[in-house]
Amino acid sequence: MANKAIVIGAGIVGLATARALSLKGYTVTVIERTDKAVGASIRNFGMVWPIGQPAGELYNRALRSKEIWKEAAQYVGINYNECGSLHTAYFNDEWIVLQELYEIFKAEGRSVTLLNPAAIIAKYPAVNPAGLIGGLFSDSEMIVDPRAAIAGIPTYLTEVLKVQFIWGKCVTAVELNKVYMGKESLEADLIFICNGADFETLYPELFNKMDITKCKLQMMRFKSSTNNFDLGVSLCGGLSLIHYSSFKAASSLAILKNRYETEMPEYVNNGIHVMVSQNNGGELTVGDSHEYGLTHDPFDRTHINELILNYLKQFALTNDWQLFQSWNGIYPKMTNGENHIFLNPHNNIYILNGLGGAGMTLSFGLAEEIIDKI
Repeated sequence: MANKAIVIGAGIVGLATARALSLKGYTVTVIERTDKAVGASIRNFGMVWPIGQPAGELYNRALRSKEIWKEAAQYVGINYNECGSLHTAYFNDEWIVLQELYEIFKAEGRSVTLLNPAAIIAKYPAVNPAGLIGGLFSDSEMIVDPRAAIAGIPTYLTEVLKVQFIWGKCVTAVELNKVYMGKESLEADLIFICNGADFETLYPELFNKMDITKCKLQMMRFKSSTNNFDLGVSLCGGLSLIHYSSFKAASSLAILKNRYETEMPEYVNNGIHVMVSQNNGGELTVGDSHEYGLTHDPFDRTHINELILNYLKQFALTNDWQLFQSWNGIYPKMTNGENHIFLNPHNNIYILNGLGGAGMTLSFGLAEEIIDKI
């Protein structure tokens, strides 16, 4: 008889862990406290984002995760779009950084191209031509609608890998080989805790000792009134250059960041960088901000959204975009530079968490690596 495993949490980290455990031969049960996933895993751009990961382990993990996403999406019928990404430059210092990154990424073997304004406007008419200097295109990025994807992956896991799901049950305690849901309990040979910002409720003392915080982000969705509007690419402004770790390789990035800190302190202090992705229904997801702390105001700040939209207009033509949704999400993030948490507080009990904003990009590959080592 196969060993049994329990995964707590049906967000992207929990789903990725359930997949990896099942492929390793475990009979897997996923327990999710809500009737469907409603946390940070559905409150994001849906970007699978290799370009943001530094060369080596993390970049390779992102590419592996992308392949797994495609495999699962094809089975369930989830739409995915390998549209790539375009980082735009409207100031000379941004263009200098993009040129440096082009040379670095090209040397690493990444598929990147520098585009002049004419080439950008010809291919992506939603890009604002006013003041455009150029852009860096990467073909490795992919978009899935996170709401459809996180809802659909359980079907793939159930039908292909025979993973079982228990919805609407809150795990209140974990002991050796047993989890409790109030008075109910379930036994397993292996237990994985993958419940995002809530893992402090099961191991509060451990959580409080860690170099960890929580990040709140604000995002919005728009519809274009133009029939069959196609953005054609995941689109980014210059502020994104100071957000992703892979871009730190550019020698001129410090100069660019200094200008942003001097000229745009509100953006830097609120962790705002602006990007746009489009799902298969034509909806445009725009964001985002990053506020850090262990307790967050549950309400969105209108001023943050206004800053995001003002900056968006610098690099995108948005006159016919109509706002129809706004929200916030919260996820755990390490403060010591680590890209995830992997802990073994007791025999056969593991905690996998803290991927920050890279869950969609890294979870599938990371879970494979971790389960292979157990």
